[in-house]
Amino acid sequence: MKHLLLLLASASLFAAAPSHSPILVELFTSEGCSSCPPADKLLEQLDKDAAEDVIVLSEHVDYWNHIGWRDPFSSAVYSDRQRAYASHFRIESVYTPQMVVDGVAEFVGSDARQARSSILNAARKPKAGIRVTSLGEGKVRIEADAITGQDADVYLAIAANGETSNVKSGENGGRKLHHVAVVKTLTKIGTAKKGEAFHKDIDARTQDGQRIVAFLQERGPGRILAAGKL
Repeated sequence: MKHLLLLLASASLFAAAPSHSPILVELFTSEGCSSCPPADKLLEQLDKDAAEDVIVLSEHVDYWNHIGWRDPFSSAVYSDRQRAYASHFRIESVYTPQMVVDGVAEFVGSDARQARSSILNAARKPKAGIRVTSLGEGKVRIEADAITGQDADVYLAIAANGETSNVKSGENGGRKLHHVAVVKTLTKIGTAKKGEAFHKDIDARTQDGQRIVAFLQERGPGRILAAGKL
């Protein structure tokens, strides 16, 4: 598996892409789910090995919280986002771990082969450019190139680079779990109009060890049209 993941970091992986633009990989996970730690580890490897070519987000759902352990990083916001994806992909019910690549492919989040295949496919699709720039004093500037097709939602996520938890009970009771890119807030900050560049300055104060991710997404939620991070 390590050899497979290292392929994600090679320049040849993205050689077929029309332009360099990061792929957004979302993992819906929970500390209450015994099958989630391998997916958490895969996301960590993608974050480490794929460097600037892949942007990862770990979104902890809350519907496992009643089964013996309350995930301290969970939120109904991420459960609702996953349900919206389920409707988009015409899936009967949500599940964990689930990985979503660029809003167009979903699969079991620990499947490294499918992750590689989906990232390769996404890298071949043209995307708009987006830039996240620090203005100082907690403010950032989000700038995105004009898009075609239809209007898109613009999202800003603040995520912790890493989090560790000593799980006391539930399916993972007694385990020490580590997560990367744990989403703390996910906010829609505007709308990118068809044929128009997007520009917005926003207060996005972070703490040490946190990252800022901005992305444009077709409504639905649908395809990721642009993604960038600070």
